[in-house]
Amino acid sequence: MSDRIEIQEVGAVEQPPRARVEDVAVEAGTRKRDYLEGFLSQKPAGDVAGEPGGALYEAVVDALKEIYDPEIPVNIYDLGLIYGVEVTEAGHAVVTMTLTTPHCPVAESMPMEVELRVGAVPGVGSAEVNLVWDPAWDPAKMSDDAKLELGML
Repeated sequence: MSDRIEIQEVGAVEQPPRARVEDVAVEAGTRKRDYLEGFLSQKPAGDVAGEPGGALYEAVVDALKEIYDPEIPVNIYDLGLIYGVEVTEAGHAVVTMTLTTPHCPVAESMPMEVELRVGAVPGVGSAEVNLVWDPAWDPAKMSDDAKLELGML
């Protein structure tokens, strides 16, 4: 093993060729220089009417917020009685809900009122209400607005 280092002086170094986007071939042909062109020209997708954020879905939720529990001065949506809202493209709305207890005095009339109010929303062709008891309702399901209204915050 030698402890000697050899030094060689070089006058100039030839620059290696630079890679260019035009030199890269893509399966379907030559790659365009501005590879963001397709991305930037896309228009944002609009809200689907029957999904959260869509106009029809929000109109159904607004209709539910107009229905108040007769014993508690809070609407049934903020009270946490609505477990789900689904609206199809054809305008069929399905609301899954519960009541505070199975022995609630409005157990027979509340689901019918929900069905009538949701069915009256412009754009909804038919409405269906599924009344469920599992999971059971509890005060933790209430919105902060409802808790504030009832003095629970």
